[in-house]
Amino acid sequence: MSEPPTTRLLPWVSPDGKTCILLSEGSGESGFSRVADRMEDVQLEMADGLLDHAADMLGDGTATDRQLRFLGEQLSAALRDVRRVAGSRGERLSAGG
Repeated sequence: MSEPPTTRLLPWVSPDGKTCILLSEGSGESGFSRVADRMEDVQLEMADGLLDHAADMLGDGTATDRQLRFLGEQLSAALRDVRRVAGSRGERLSAGG
């Protein structure tokens, strides 16, 4: 008897903002799953770098309103990515995968 398919929340959305899900046979380990793993790693690394940049920018006191607004937009996008990664990993942990 074959294992039921596994689902995985992917670390991106469709062009119209809809959730993307990967449906896999068996363990859920596939080439596409590894691409998603790497994308999650990149998103987390970028969020770390952005936090360092934000600390520097806020600490120096010379940032313009426009620069701070852009920083806020990028921090918001990074936080959205990190939440998505955390949700996906939490689902996989609770499913035993």
